[in-house]
Amino acid sequence: MKGRVGLGIALNLASAIGIVFINKLIYIHYNFPSMSLTLVHFIVTSLSLQIFAWMDVFSPKRLLIKKIVPLSASFCGFVVFTNLSLQYNTVGTYQLAKAMTTPAILFIQAMFYNKSTTFRIKLTIIPVMLGVFLNSFYDVHFNIEGVVFAVLGVMVTSLYQILVGAKQSEFQVNSMQLLYYQAPLSSLMLALVVPFLEPVFSSAWNMPLQGHLAVLLSGVIAVLVNLSIYWIIGKTSPLTYNMIGHCKFCVTLLGGFFLFQDTITPNQLLGMLSTISGITLYSYIKLKEQASQEQTPNIAQKV
Repeated sequence: MKGRVGLGIALNLASAIGIVFINKLIYIHYNFPSMSLTLVHFIVTSLSLQIFAWMDVFSPKRLLIKKIVPLSASFCGFVVFTNLSLQYNTVGTYQLAKAMTTPAILFIQAMFYNKSTTFRIKLTIIPVMLGVFLNSFYDVHFNIEGVVFAVLGVMVTSLYQILVGAKQSEFQVNSMQLLYYQAPLSSLMLALVVPFLEPVFSSAWNMPLQGHLAVLLSGVIAVLVNLSIYWIIGKTSPLTYNMIGHCKFCVTLLGGFFLFQDTITPNQLLGMLSTISGITLYSYIKLKEQASQEQTPNIAQKV
């Protein structure tokens, strides 16, 4: 089981980092709108899952659409508010707000799902948050609209990630079975919202063939990203997925340095080291806690 989780995390890291760089190329060279690109991602995901179902890769489980609405709505809220947060905030403020998803998840789980987290696990979040702060410190500026959208983005994103795990448990479904319903419903919701928030740029639709192929490739990789996100949250927890997200951020910074000649300041380097140390501590403590939980039933059986 641990080996499968490791492979799932590796797939998520590889696909998520890959899609970040492909999307960056799309934004730079073709000016394709970000929310529209997310809509493309979920349309491709919906079509792919339908094909997988026809090929018997998985068996869809009948679910009531009304029970999927909160999950799909929270996803749309996550897309809309995080994009608005990026529009109204500096990149540093946006990244700092995005990092607050981790403590927000702990708060929501404790308050509304009666799920506690050990004190040692909570301590590992400190170096992670410190690392994000060091990465963003010189680019943090606040304004009323930006703060509102950032807070809404954090809360809705946290709720979405929690619901991904909760709904898999509630409906007794796997990642493909849940995403089979959520992806098309989210696509429909986004299609209704995006035109009002993100007018389609004519340049985006008059792209050369290479641009359309890049968007399609981004959509195909998004299928792997979405499936691996659902799988990781279902097999581990939203908090673990969040820690993986912080790791992806560090790797993306390094990738930008090597691939796009982005500058990395000493402050950012120190921040990455702090973040990685927190993630390493989290992984170590989490594995020890899991090993202890596995041993407890065995001891009880012997007694």
